[in-house]
Amino acid sequence: MTPEEPKDPERGTDPPRSAEADRGEPPRHGLDERITGALVGAAVGDALGGPVEGYSPDQITERHGGRIHGVVGPWHGADWRTARPIAPYHKGDGHVTDDTLMTHALIRVYDRVRDHLDAYAIADHLVPDLMTNPRWIPELEAEVLPLHRVFLAEKWLVARLAYGHVDPREAGTGNIVNCGAAMYMAPVGLVNAANPAAAYAEALDVAGAHQSSYGREAAGVFAAAVAAATAPDATPDSVVTACLSLARDGTRAAIEKVCEVAYGYSDFESALGPLRTAVAPYDTVGPDYRAPSLGARRPSRLHSIEELPVALGMLLVSGGDYRHAVLGSVNYGRDCDSIATMAGALAGALGSPVPEDWAKTVAEASRLDLWAPARTLTAVTREVFERDVLRRRSHEQAFTALGGRPCCA
Repeated sequence: MTPEEPKDPERGTDPPRSAEADRGEPPRHGLDERITGALVGAAVGDALGGPVEGYSPDQITERHGGRIHGVVGPWHGADWRTARPIAPYHKGDGHVTDDTLMTHALIRVYDRVRDHLDAYAIADHLVPDLMTNPRWIPELEAEVLPLHRVFLAEKWLVARLAYGHVDPREAGTGNIVNCGAAMYMAPVGLVNAANPAAAYAEALDVAGAHQSSYGREAAGVFAAAVAAATAPDATPDSVVTACLSLARDGTRAAIEKVCEVAYGYSDFESALGPLRTAVAPYDTVGPDYRAPSLGARRPSRLHSIEELPVALGMLLVSGGDYRHAVLGSVNYGRDCDSIATMAGALAGALGSPVPEDWAKTVAEASRLDLWAPARTLTAVTREVFERDVLRRRSHEQAFTALGGRPCCA
């Protein structure tokens, strides 16, 4: 089984309608619900994956006496403050990681700009926010600058933009190529809800300040996937189809191969090994996640980050079910907090409910209101759409005045 070929947008096909719309009823999963599902779903997936990040499925099973089925504690228990390689981060117990911190930071930029973003918005707003505004960091159990928590690939933003004064559109060049930009691109997909091509283009621009090569490409494709997941009657198949219609080079090849394998499975337990085998030729990190190969994370048109293809694979294996997709991502190991962040965002955007007990635990443990960013982004998304309509109408009027055929003719 393979996804259907994407429809040609030039054929003028009508956008899909939901069953509720056909009956004249309000949508069961409207914009508000899908944005909330995506953002809460991403945060919960992040928190579940954090404590087992970097380990293999076998190591996870040995440590926890079986597969993980919910929130768990730190890998090293009470020694988390000093145990390497995790110290000084309290990963586990429902604490979100930098994936969620960066996602919420990007939403704050949207809240300030209240329009589409570009690489300059990252330099003008995101970087100062990381550098100057202390916030509660769950893994540090303290209120500190977010800059002190983010990984080296995100600190690159500050070095290049705040101190190096590099053109934001190309500041990502030279950074280690990883999922650092992709992991927080869900808001871009949500602001461009039901418009994957627009989400892809905007995310590529935004991510240019942070990443290059297949790291930047993954950011664009993940945003497109989230946008596709918000469409009426979207399915895991339609999300993958949208990704394949836009992705390029090694990223496209990796998604295609992983998803081909994923279609053969309906439970994550049996899919763990095959999905890793499918993505391995495109992954530069190598078999030992904590000891990357010498060729790891370098620019290449032949390679892909591991996280996005696997997240899409888990979305297919689960049939779009949130719990199944996230638990599969968590038990996959390796960079599983980011994989679960992506899978959680996609399943949540499709309308699969995030378990209330998980969300409540993560919100309380992380001391974060997981729902407030969703309310903020929903309001911004509606404003941006209204601006887009006005801009489009202005363009249509100008084009018609030039002698072009009116759009309604």
